[in-house]
Amino acid sequence: MHEALLYGKLPHSVVRCRICQWRCIISRGKTGVCKMYRNENGTLYNLNYALVSSGAADPIEKKPLFHFYPGTQVFSLGSWGCNFHCLDCQNWEISMAEEVMANSQKITPEIAIGIAKRFNCQGIAWTYNEPSIWFEYTLDCARLAKEENLYTVYVTNGYLSQEALDIIGPYLDAWRVDVKGFSDTLYRNLAKITRWKGILEVAVRARVKWNMHVEVVTNIIPTMNDDDEQLEGIANWIHNKLGEQTPWHVTRFHPSYNMMNLPSTPIATLEHACDIGRKAGLKFVYVGNAPGHASENTTCYNCGKQVVERFGYQTRVTGLNGSRCKFCGAELNFRVGKGGG
Repeated sequence: MHEALLYGKLPHSVVRCRICQWRCIISRGKTGVCKMYRNENGTLYNLNYALVSSGAADPIEKKPLFHFYPGTQVFSLGSWGCNFHCLDCQNWEISMAEEVMANSQKITPEIAIGIAKRFNCQGIAWTYNEPSIWFEYTLDCARLAKEENLYTVYVTNGYLSQEALDIIGPYLDAWRVDVKGFSDTLYRNLAKITRWKGILEVAVRARVKWNMHVEVVTNIIPTMNDDDEQLEGIANWIHNKLGEQTPWHVTRFHPSYNMMNLPSTPIATLEHACDIGRKAGLKFVYVGNAPGHASENTTCYNCGKQVVERFGYQTRVTGLNGSRCKFCGAELNFRVGKGGG
């Protein structure tokens, strides 16, 4: 076990965890919502430090991140558990675990960075399950990654607390955040979350205070978040708070976990969401989970020429000069280098 970095001690050996926005009050011998922080006699411990459920060298596009070091490989790590309980979870075998599983592999921060370099990855990402619930581990890895000139990525539901964000902020380059919908009803029904607007506040803080590269994903689920009101809410928030060049990925839902009763999202619904994003003024809206769709590619909004070609996770950079269009010079909000662009 590894002592938690952010918690407060309360009377009678009770503690308050401050890692995520649940801010769980945890009695002695109990765990918080995520099941990965436990109170042992008034001291809060993280239970899954360096214990890995999944690891792989992935294309950065798989996260998905489309404007962040395109064409590069990232060493991706996941652990166990989650602070959300989403009905549509695609990685439920690891995220819904209520304890660290026996088949965990221990990968220290030093080993993780070594593996990333050995497999010629240009960065490291914490993904597959929610990274904030092994916060201390991701922080230690991120510090070492920056020393080794590797980029760092959180693939997150966005529920990290502002205090925790400010600790890891100097070491984190990209914040790939899910915005699952834009209503109390959606977050309550889908993820059992009531204070969802904190997700938006932390995303803005990541972008404005820490200059992280931010991309937003919305998995569009038929009958739940495919209405114009929610989609317009998300698109307008991205435009007004994160900027018109922030990529928005509208991805295709496929039946999973406890939502096997719903159909896959019609392509027409995704295309309608793209139209909503563009009408809101967003320059880059991408269709996800639909390989071969034209909206996978990046087209310069100024001259109309294609600058990045994608098919699934295969990427070919054709028209970038740094972060700009090589044809007309327009700024396209790319972070490039380390082999990308």
